Amino acid sequence: MEFGVHFASTVYPQPDRAVQFCQKSEQVGFSFAVAVEHVVWPTDYASKYPYNATGKLPGDPSTLLPDPLGWMTHVAACTEHMRFMTGVLILPQRNPVVLAKQLATMDYMSGGRMELGIGVGWLKEEFEAIGIPFERRGRRTDETIEAMRALWAGDDASYDGEFVNFAGISCNPKPAQESVPIIVGGHSEAAARRAGRLGNGFFPATGWDGDYKPLLAIIREEADKAGRDPDEIQITTGIDPEDPLNSALRLAEQGIDRVVVPSAPFRKDVAGSLERFAAEVIAPAKER
Repeated sequence: MEFGVHFASTVYPQPDRAVQFCQKSEQVGFSFAVAVEHVVWPTDYASKYPYNATGKLPGDPSTLLPDPLGWMTHVAACTEHMRFMTGVLILPQRNPVVLAKQLATMDYMSGGRMELGIGVGWLKEEFEAIGIPFERRGRRTDETIEAMRALWAGDDASYDGEFVNFAGISCNPKPAQESVPIIVGGHSEAAARRAGRLGNGFFPATGWDGDYKPLLAIIREEADKAGRDPDEIQITTGIDPEDPLNSALRLAEQGIDRVVVPSAPFRKDVAGSLERFAAEVIAPAKER
């Protein structure tokens, strides 16, 4: 089982603190760090945040939310082995050709250490501010995934979709990996189906402690329909911070490949708290 640190970009948005945290996390055995995204924070919004009872984002509009791609580039340049993942990038808000170039360059420059965690978005007011339609964002997401992969696969690429169209173009450098892994975020049936059809992985909402089996079954079903090997779709999710070791072991029994823990508890004593977590949780989990 692999361990990662979540919300790293919002807990450590400052350049020096971000580097300190990621370097130490890498040193003690964390395999990856996750950076979150919102381009803007509307002062007033009616959209309901789906991951807590208040329906509102944690924090306030003054909260520092670095662009995850910029943050990941910065810390990747200061680490050696750690991987970096968006968790999640709101994919339908991005131009697929420009994003494909950014991600390929990041992966090329970091030696193949980037992962794209994606979501379709829930904050309608943010879409309106960017000038992107909120409606049909699911289909826009699917086309963006397919179009980026076409650009990464080879030169003289073409794609003919409803929202994305290009012909005879090349985008270089290519990723150091064969293709940047795309991890589908969310804990809905639609997200699970997208992961089965198109994802290299699946990332249910952090902290969600429901029964994973129905969603894993959906992923397998969709993967089979698409002629894909469902066992190659990697699962990442959060663990119980009150009982991290036993939680991680239970998840491993359910077929979960990777787990994330919140970054905030390490904030007061970065080095000491990370070392304790590694000794008390990471090492014992890997021994079993």
